[in-house]
Amino acid sequence: MTRIPTTRIIVTALLLTIGIFIAWSLLGPWPTVILTLLSGLGWLIGLTRIRGAAQHASTGARPHSLMGYYATYVALWTGLPSFLFLLAWVFLQGPVIEQLLIASLPAASAGDLTPSQISLLISEIRNVAAGRIFSEPEPYVLEAAERYGRWVAISGQMKLAAIAAVALLGLSLSASRITMAFRARQGVERIVNVLLLVSSTLAILTTIGIVASLAFEAFRFFERVPVTEFLFGLSWEPQIAIREDQVASAGAFGAVPVFAGTILISGIAILFATLIGLPSAIYLSEFAGERQRNIIKPILEVLSGVPTIVYGFFAVLVISPAIRTFFGGTLGLETSPQSALAAGLVMGVMIVPFVSSLSDDAISAVPQAMRDGSIALGATRAETMLQVLLPAALPGIVGGMLLAVSRAIGETMIVVMAAGIIASLTINPLDSVTTVTVQIVTLLIGDTEFDNPKTLSAFGLGLFLFIFTLGLNVIALQIVQRYREQYE
Repeated sequence: MTRIPTTRIIVTALLLTIGIFIAWSLLGPWPTVILTLLSGLGWLIGLTRIRGAAQHASTGARPHSLMGYYATYVALWTGLPSFLFLLAWVFLQGPVIEQLLIASLPAASAGDLTPSQISLLISEIRNVAAGRIFSEPEPYVLEAAERYGRWVAISGQMKLAAIAAVALLGLSLSASRITMAFRARQGVERIVNVLLLVSSTLAILTTIGIVASLAFEAFRFFERVPVTEFLFGLSWEPQIAIREDQVASAGAFGAVPVFAGTILISGIAILFATLIGLPSAIYLSEFAGERQRNIIKPILEVLSGVPTIVYGFFAVLVISPAIRTFFGGTLGLETSPQSALAAGLVMGVMIVPFVSSLSDDAISAVPQAMRDGSIALGATRAETMLQVLLPAALPGIVGGMLLAVSRAIGETMIVVMAAGIIASLTINPLDSVTTVTVQIVTLLIGDTEFDNPKTLSAFGLGLFLFIFTLGLNVIALQIVQRYREQYE
């Protein structure tokens, strides 16, 4: 009897646990329990059938595939069709019940309502059905809530029966194919390939959906605010029109101060992180002993796991007072209580692990023969590092810096606490500034309808932030590729 490796058992158990957790979150407890039990039953039936076929086969005859493939084949055909059927049921159940609910309402109640009012009415009916009653509802709302609860209960019972039927059908059809000559391994591999293809497609479609939704809302914003004003305006004061005599925008939507603040803080952060992280990587990879490396590198990597709110407190309580004391008290310069320098320095500390760890890995990956050859030609260790190892490891180092820049641009909490939320156009690091991500969060707090320029401006900022980071990555990749071709 072949012994299954412990690693395979652990990985399989981990994958099954993750799958059960995802199914539990999406589908609920009872459907997950039914799918798990029936899939396990299918696995046992598949294994039993192939073992029985092997026992009754002629002497020397062997199954085409390993017995585990036959059991896995039946389990997959038992669980996957019912899982897909259940997903379709879950996504269609809500809209179908809502349409039935709207059709059952009195004509006087739903006839003259707008789509948004109907949505609010459906939400009220759901709240009443769930027992979340904040005031005395109308009689027809109580009746509709009772119908809604009854229909949901009936749908739940039908759903359990349907998935059990689909699972049993898949089990019986797949188990009937289990014979000695059946190519179970190819069948399992085809299913896995389809699952991988679907996962890749979903990832691509998700990315396209994110970009499309962002672009759609941004274009709605640019229909009300000119692109030229947004890109070249020097004042950022988004507001909502509260009087009829005000224009539709009723605010200033010049995003230059926001973009300038983002570049200023990110520039300070990446400069500080590079000055600290790159020498640290050089020391760890070429000059530190094994003991020093085992101590210093984990300490550096711990910095990336510290919550950003803790960095924000550190900036407010330590860095900002120190900056005011040094620049204001010692040098006599005018300083702000919140400054881009404080936010940039603390953010630089946060992204040091991205630069140091990835640069260390890139330098360590350079072949030892290049080090030995440089030393053999008479170069010192410092010359070898500067003229041989750093050029060879440049793609990895640039990748680490790109990752650090992306992390810095997307940071919000540190900027809110250390740099402020007021958009001011300045290059003075001692002044208070803001960033794109902070403004996006500020604009979307408290608003539920994307029907005014103030809220929609967040999508305009998000779109140009996406374009900026994409362009930054493309330019950096082109530089790395050109250098790599020259180096090779």
